[in-house]
Amino acid sequence: MARVYLLVNVLPGKDVFIRDTLRGIRGVVSADVVTGHYDIAAVIEGKDTKEIFDKIFEKVRKIKGINRTETFVAVE
Repeated sequence: MARVYLLVNVLPGKDVFIRDTLRGIRGVVSADVVTGHYDIAAVIEGKDTKEIFDKIFEKVRKIKGINRTETFVAVE
């Protein structure tokens, strides 16, 4: 099992829509609107990192209103 932490910057006013969209993607364990430099923090799990990154490229990056993402791979 692999896990990544995805931090997301969104366009103004799109945070709740994008959070809810992320929550609807299979493998997204959690997605929350947060304070600080990022607007949303999400946890994504899959059988391996390839599966997770395929999901990020095919589904997450296509969500309208996402300005930037940063991904952190859990190593333990």
